[in-house]
Amino acid sequence: MSKAEKTKQFIIEKTAPLFNTKGYMSTSLSDITQATGLTKGSIYGNFQNKDAVALEAYQYNSGLLGKNMARSLGNEFPTTIDKLNAFVNFYRKNWKAVFENGGCPLMNAATEADDTFPALKKKVADSFEGWIKNVTEIIIQGQKKEEIQHDLDAREYGSLFIMIVEGGILLSKTTGDEKYLNLALNRILFIIDQELKIIPS
Repeated sequence: MSKAEKTKQFIIEKTAPLFNTKGYMSTSLSDITQATGLTKGSIYGNFQNKDAVALEAYQYNSGLLGKNMARSLGNEFPTTIDKLNAFVNFYRKNWKAVFENGGCPLMNAATEADDTFPALKKKVADSFEGWIKNVTEIIIQGQKKEEIQHDLDAREYGSLFIMIVEGGILLSKTTGDEKYLNLALNRILFIIDQELKIIPS
């Protein structure tokens, strides 16, 4: 990695938590220079403008969440149901760390990703599509393995799970009470057990 690439990566890593906690629109160039200890000239020498830093910071934040989730959904689970349960348990185990770092980066960016920042809106939409695709693929694999009902729409349930999780995170973060996230996660477990899983006759 060249010196310029290292500096750029340093800026991204230092500002990613800042953007996630303070907001992509509210974070100023002065905030960025304070977080990095670099001059405005150094920042603009590596990024075209503040929005460019924000987009890279979002990519970094969402990427970290994705990597952590991927580790939690490794190949050690014997069944698809176990893997879906691990998806739920990831949020139950990691919600404190997520909240301490400002909350879910997808949800945080989504609240700001309106038509005033279309590039961020597109990145957030792509991230949510990726999450839905991942959960959908788990369900489809379960259908192929005869572990999940064949007559249900895998993408519909993948989308539903993401919506329920994000709603639980939003309420828990807003109120400071984890019960809403746990309520959401318990509902997903119920759906997995009662609607998705094939119960042996």
